[in-house]
Amino acid sequence: MKILFDNGTPNPIARSLVGHEVSFARQIGWHELKNGELLQRAEEAGYQLLLTSDRNIRYQQDLSRRKLAIIVLGNQQWPNVRLHLDRIVAAVQAAVPGSFCEVDIPHRD
Repeated sequence: MKILFDNGTPNPIARSLVGHEVSFARQIGWHELKNGELLQRAEEAGYQLLLTSDRNIRYQQDLSRRKLAIIVLGNQQWPNVRLHLDRIVAAVQAAVPGSFCEVDIPHRD
């Protein structure tokens, strides 16, 4: 699967997504795009999934006509995220075109 990591998505997650092609918005010059334009460009470029930490994306964008699957991380802090890599990988494996999923990642005390 061709996956795009949005700004704020911890890069080390990519190591757990074996067999997937991962790109980073910052590396391809898309880090300053607003959500609507980012989603449009990602779909045009053939990305199948956007991994983001923007919990408001579902309220800011009409996701009903999107071909791109979207997974939202409930927390972007690596010390917390790394404890839930199995759940993130499972969400990626279960993603289908146009789906939306939020992976709840609690904050550690």
